[in-house]
Amino acid sequence: MPFSLHNRVAWVTGSSTGLGKSIALELGKAGAKVALNYANNPARAEQSFADFTAAGCKGILVRGDVTDPEQVQQMYAKIANDLGPVDILVPNATPAQPQKPIEEYDWAFYQSMLDFFIKSPFLLTRACLPHMKKQKWGRIVNIGSEVFRRGVGNFSAYVAAKGGQEGWTRSMSTELAQFGITVNLIAPGWIPVERHENDPQDQKNGYLSLVPAKRWGVPKDVATAVVYFASDESAFVTGQSMAVNGGMTVG
Repeated sequence: MPFSLHNRVAWVTGSSTGLGKSIALELGKAGAKVALNYANNPARAEQSFADFTAAGCKGILVRGDVTDPEQVQQMYAKIANDLGPVDILVPNATPAQPQKPIEEYDWAFYQSMLDFFIKSPFLLTRACLPHMKKQKWGRIVNIGSEVFRRGVGNFSAYVAAKGGQEGWTRSMSTELAQFGITVNLIAPGWIPVERHENDPQDQKNGYLSLVPAKRWGVPKDVATAVVYFASDESAFVTGQSMAVNGGMTVG
């Protein structure tokens, strides 16, 4: 079957809610055994994992901070022991992203963005690489954002970190291509999930009015793109940034 991930092991960080939850589900439906990761709110994570298994998917739930080197290694060891070494890595975990003018940010907040979108992929990839290199097959799918291409203002810390994440993706793609490992990035538009429930409706209406597709994106739009990048069918595609945003950015 095309896009089958049978016998593959996937690790999706930040997957107890939002885009990550949908990504884990679609990878599971495609046949992968999936490690769902969370850092906070155990009750929510357990419910998400129950939803995942109720859909007939197989995997485990792991708790840990993806910006902490020791916890990343501990999580990888558990995944490798329970499911097998990781073939597909999806660094998706994200902190809160308040939009502010630069005068209202401090360096600690900037650093938190870099920790999640550059440090975390670095730590996760370093944990997964030995197995991927040994078997000459691996998939790393970063979750970026359209904000980098759009240059969204009053959002400098997040936009800068997402730009760095895209640069890291490009560099790693050429470094790892010889080992049969692809590194790509998906740049979603604004896709309302749980953390957007209290966002002002006028902001949502304003954004939607700009989308050429004239509809909101949904988490599955991103998740199915991840399945493509994770599959054998994308073996000759690496170093790419795919916008999943209904035409908000082109080219």
